[in-house]
Amino acid sequence: MSVSGEQGFRQSQAFLHTWSGLLLGWLLFAVFVTGTIAFYREGLNRWMRPELPPVTQPERVVAGAQRYLAQRATDAKSWFITLPGASSHGAVVSWVPQLKEGERPRRRRGEQATIDANGNPVDVRATRGGEFFYRFHFDLYYMPVIWARWLVGIAALFMLVAILSGVVTHKKIFRDFFTLRRGKGQRSWLDGHNATAVLGLPFHLMITYTGLVTLMVTLLPWASVAAYSDKGEAYFDSLYPEGVQAERTGRAAPLVDLTAVLRDAEPRLGGAAGYIEVNEPGDAGAQVRVLRSGATMLSSRTPRMTYDGVTGKPVWTAPAQDAASTTAGAMIGVHAGRFANDWLRFVYFLSGVAGCVMVASGMVMWTVKRREKLPDPNRPHLGFRLVERLNVAAIGGLPLGIAALFWANRLLPLGMGGRAEWEIHCLFIAWGAASLLALTSRARVGWVVLFTLTGALLLALPLFNLVGTDAGLVAALGRGDGMLAGIDGALLVFGLGFLAVARRVGRYRPARPKMRRSLVPAMTLEPAQ
Repeated sequence: MSVSGEQGFRQSQAFLHTWSGLLLGWLLFAVFVTGTIAFYREGLNRWMRPELPPVTQPERVVAGAQRYLAQRATDAKSWFITLPGASSHGAVVSWVPQLKEGERPRRRRGEQATIDANGNPVDVRATRGGEFFYRFHFDLYYMPVIWARWLVGIAALFMLVAILSGVVTHKKIFRDFFTLRRGKGQRSWLDGHNATAVLGLPFHLMITYTGLVTLMVTLLPWASVAAYSDKGEAYFDSLYPEGVQAERTGRAAPLVDLTAVLRDAEPRLGGAAGYIEVNEPGDAGAQVRVLRSGATMLSSRTPRMTYDGVTGKPVWTAPAQDAASTTAGAMIGVHAGRFANDWLRFVYFLSGVAGCVMVASGMVMWTVKRREKLPDPNRPHLGFRLVERLNVAAIGGLPLGIAALFWANRLLPLGMGGRAEWEIHCLFIAWGAASLLALTSRARVGWVVLFTLTGALLLALPLFNLVGTDAGLVAALGRGDGMLAGIDGALLVFGLGFLAVARRVGRYRPARPKMRRSLVPAMTLEPAQ
């Protein structure tokens, strides 16, 4: 290929890289931020319920869950128990009432309760916890789920294009990774963008591609629609077979001890269980279904077994998955990172942070680069000012909203109706207020104010936990609770980081443009004769 041809191809990729990253950049930033936080969603579930102690004996929790359900939902059609893990807060139990005559079967669960580490039901503050960040990562909020997943899927496609075209565009990208020039304006933003992009390049490619795999049935439904003509029910039945279904006989019979079933199932499944479903409890036709925990294996499509609910004997084991299903399950598992140990999860988190910085710096770099090309950089046109302020609203407003959600979790009345939803409303109210500030003030003022507020709120949270809860940093370290201590430590680090950025932006003064020396020699004016 000729040099000119190579340059033409790289220039076309530069155009593609710029606009694929810009058009949905604000959404991509929100998806990256919430997805990165979701790597510690179980830890946040505990942090946002500081009343609950850590689980040390899971079987005690399971026994307590069975006792509670036997008293509270004796005549239920199904019980559901989400089993505790190493970093979870306990077990969440829920149930579906018996169907009335003529009523169609439903998948939605009824009431739910929390069982603590001692096996007792507890009233804890209502919160979505870390699950909100996990669901927002691909379902967004305040909009139909199917629309949200299409929008996030398209954004992920744009992200994949931006990554691949970025590798082609920056032919010196790996050399530039070792170059970081401070105080150089556009050059500094490009260095930071390149460094975070190259640092997490394998992660960024993996997380974007596997994210698309998780949405493949939504984005490319034609294969399943062509093969299955019943709106997907047969498709999911073939992908997730459930075996023999329980049928109610009308004859009462005591339910088998679930802890005994659990001890028998885990060796057969090859790892710790994560979920128990009991169908027709208290009846002679009862069945117990046990699923292996996704935290114990790479694939998200975990093995499952069914037991007779009276005798406790195995009656069905899920068949082995084929190669395609195993591959898809492994990709989804790699994306979610549930299998990761503490150190690998930390690497996931740091790579996610690098991705957030990469997207944010790319958005800011676009405005920095365009400003230098304006006829009058001090008086940009309306379109430029709008993009610049939307950058402030998206990149500066979302972290402030997240800090507001954490404070709402601590300050909203415990008995408040709709408390969990109002925690989330507080995030969007703060984000909306931040956007209003960004759109009505100078960009530098917006950056400084929003980052300063975010840093101060994040720094104050661990201090509040020391005096306002029994799960503060000192108490967590004292009992060896690394998860809660780590979250408070991360809040301190990010709080200081936001304050440092705010200080840096506030003190920055752009260099005066150098006057170009005229190429035409100055004319000497001679006095008129």
